[in-house]
Amino acid sequence: MTDRLIRAITADGMVKATAVTTRELTERARQIHKTLPVVTAALGRTLAAASMMGNALKSEGASLSIQVRGGGPVGAIVAISDSEGNVRGYAEHPQVDLPLRSDGKLDVGAAVGCDGTLTVIKDLCMKEPYIGSVQLLGGEIAEDIAQYFVESEQIPTACALGVLVDRDQSVRCAGGYLIQLLPGAGEDVISKVEAGVYAAGAVTKLLTANDDPEAMLRTVLSEFELEVLETAPVAYRCTCSRDRVERALLSLGADELRQMLDEQGHAELTCQFCDQVHQFSGEDLRRILELAQKK
Repeated sequence: MTDRLIRAITADGMVKATAVTTRELTERARQIHKTLPVVTAALGRTLAAASMMGNALKSEGASLSIQVRGGGPVGAIVAISDSEGNVRGYAEHPQVDLPLRSDGKLDVGAAVGCDGTLTVIKDLCMKEPYIGSVQLLGGEIAEDIAQYFVESEQIPTACALGVLVDRDQSVRCAGGYLIQLLPGAGEDVISKVEAGVYAAGAVTKLLTANDDPEAMLRTVLSEFELEVLETAPVAYRCTCSRDRVERALLSLGADELRQMLDEQGHAELTCQFCDQVHQFSGEDLRRILELAQKK
């Protein structure tokens, strides 16, 4: 099944919810970056969170970035979403390998670390982006996302994310959900949400049974009547292009371009997000240098 995102609200108007399935896009990220299982899980969780949060922006050209820097061996994790929920991302050290936890699960918290921050950057195409940052709680990503919403946006939030890696290291299933209380939600609503989250269990268990984001939401929010607001496909989508890379070279300035031309005679730049290599010959660099000198 193609990766999909669903947005819904409860009929009483007290809870809004988003769920996403991301097996294909997480597998695409794994193949691009050649991540080992624990990094696949950490990056996959971050991509799923970014997809749901980016889709909520609803502003053409807007984007959302999540940066996780926990001090663990995986280094920085970056995920970027457009306003439709399409994502791209990378982990600084994709080849990290750690022993499984005592319960047999991937030790994402140890890989990410918890001595650092989770930062969310919302670019709404205005003068300045909105930046919110919180201290990491445990590096497992989901609880850190929930903490971000509580601290930075004052929205009580339940977040669950999961990536199940198969024996051949491919992604068997991946996705997650965000459940948020709306103004006026009382203790009875909170209790029903908490009970539903607890009863539903792990995201990977839900997705293994049924790889459908709507089914996942209806299971978690079984005590509520749901109204589906939107269903949309999502994918791993990089926005790099030769023109963008050329503009990046131009921004280096004449001195650095001249040094590059003298020392290397050409340029070879690899996109962090999709590993595409962009080649620029000496003639290309001289043309870009001429443009830089005219500035």
